[in-house]
Amino acid sequence: MRLQSNPELELAYEYVCYTNRNIFLTGKAGTGKTTFLHKIKEEAPKRLAVVAPTGVAAINARGMTIHSFFQLPFGPYLPGNAREAARQRRFSREKIRLIRSLDLLVIDEVSMVRADLLDGIDDVLRRYKDPSRPFGGVQLLMIGDLHQLPPVVKDDEWYLLREH
Repeated sequence: MRLQSNPELELAYEYVCYTNRNIFLTGKAGTGKTTFLHKIKEEAPKRLAVVAPTGVAAINARGMTIHSFFQLPFGPYLPGNAREAARQRRFSREKIRLIRSLDLLVIDEVSMVRADLLDGIDDVLRRYKDPSRPFGGVQLLMIGDLHQLPPVVKDDEWYLLREH
């Protein structure tokens, strides 16, 4: 799959595939972000998972929702509640094997992801991968346009999130 003869996206593809560095890929609509994502899924030599903040975004990315993949609560993920959330999480052996095997986590539509969800992802990956490294040492590819949709936060959740 060619990246529309786009040398910047080709370079980004090489960077994702041959480094372990975290990457934020952005661009306005029509710049090839979705094509790039599909090329990564089809051709990257890494074990990866694709997640997105909403069902529609997950379908478009051919992945899963963040909440479903990581079994995160729908309300705010607060630092004091992390231990309780971990206790309520019941991953199957297969899911644990999948998480432990991850080299790359792709988060699509990252502009809609709240900071507390990133904390939840970090907690899960540290629990099942390397607890001493951010996101358990899993490489992150965050794709999105920060000029598009912001995270969805209910009024009563702003109060809780603002404190942390």
